[in-house]
Amino acid sequence: LMVDLVINHVSRESLWFVDYLAGTQPGRDYFIEMDPSTDLSQVTRPRSSPLLVPVSTRRGTRYLWSTFSEDQIDLNFANPDVLIEFIGIMLYYVEQGARIIRLDAIAYLWKEVGTSCIHLPETHAVVRLLRAVLDHLAPGTLLITETNVPHRENMSYFGLERLDDATSDAPAQPDEAHMIYQFTLPPLLVHTLTSGDATALEAWARSLPALPPGCTYFNFTASHDGIGVRALEGLLPPHEIDAMLELMHRFGGHVSMKANADGKDTPYEVNITYFDALRGTRRGADPWQVERFLCSQHLMLALQGVPGIYFHCLTATLNDHGGVERSGQLRTINRRRWEKEALDELLDSRNTPTREVFMALRRRLRLRAQEPCFHPEVEQHILDTPPTLFAVQRGPLANGRRLLAVYNVTDKRQPLPLPDLDEDGWYDLLADAPWDAQAPRELRPYRSLWLVQRPGTPTA
Repeated sequence: LMVDLVINHVSRESLWFVDYLAGTQPGRDYFIEMDPSTDLSQVTRPRSSPLLVPVSTRRGTRYLWSTFSEDQIDLNFANPDVLIEFIGIMLYYVEQGARIIRLDAIAYLWKEVGTSCIHLPETHAVVRLLRAVLDHLAPGTLLITETNVPHRENMSYFGLERLDDATSDAPAQPDEAHMIYQFTLPPLLVHTLTSGDATALEAWARSLPALPPGCTYFNFTASHDGIGVRALEGLLPPHEIDAMLELMHRFGGHVSMKANADGKDTPYEVNITYFDALRGTRRGADPWQVERFLCSQHLMLALQGVPGIYFHCLTATLNDHGGVERSGQLRTINRRRWEKEALDELLDSRNTPTREVFMALRRRLRLRAQEPCFHPEVEQHILDTPPTLFAVQRGPLANGRRLLAVYNVTDKRQPLPLPDLDEDGWYDLLADAPWDAQAPRELRPYRSLWLVQRPGTPTA
């Protein structure tokens, strides 16, 4: 059970904020007041909305720090009482059975005028403190950081390096998060499967460093938020990102923007369901949507880390344009509220994308759960393949067992020029049969192979 510790901000409707408005404890000193004339141009913004929100209080109008929106007011962690409150909330979650604590928007926690106010040393110190509390009072409880930022910055939340502090040595052991969200994966998979070219995906996956014991990635393709774009910085050239964003518009999505220090707005995330993001290729929509979408999920399941599947991926949910119109929020497009009867009808019908996707993912998840090569600490190796394919090896384990996952990322049949497949002892997990090395070596559009091999073990 993962529980979300919304640590950077609270709702404007919260009791703490009511206290602030009235000037009473405990919330009176929980928020960050700022003179609106203060130069805050260096602050890193994830949104294009104003950073300071005017609020009417009993003491007159005050301007409060609000990183994300006017209804989410940031907390003042320079006040030790706020930190103590959140330690108590975290431990309450653990008492209720939580075994993973998600630190929401943690990168923006500490504010200091004249800095970027992201990834500051004090923020990392808070993460280390929360980790130490959990290790002491609830050993085995995992900490995961949600930081939608470029990959190198994201990696810092393992505690393997200290950003903006060149004199600091990395700790001998990671001392911050046990897991980090793999924000690069969702947009990079969309690029790969809509372009039919796995070159960038392969290069990125090959560049991932070996993880220290006890640390791993949280792999996902979609969440209640949009598909972040910032993680692609430095991985794809701008024209490729622009092509992907234009395609998402064609498939019914929206692009949310963020404000930069130079006064310009740039893309922050795509708001679209992941199923509709894979409606077609750059040539437009086509009949391969279900197969293309399943390829994205199956590929994610093979990578090193712990997989997480958003509910609307299980149900192949379409864009909820009506929800966007009703709420006025772009993210609502990927937050459909299903009526149980309507969902049951789709799942019980024989020829619906909802049923096809749900049944395929359920089967693949069961296979994955039984395969020891998918343990988060089993190493992965990216194989050399043509751009039309992506292949990853997990293992070998101590007994020599290894797994080979191969994916066709195009809408055409592709040959399999993999020398490893000439070896004996491969077993096809998906077909539940020995691999026929003499069969035609090709993969149908968007199909995959999961082959396991244990040297010395008969294939029959």
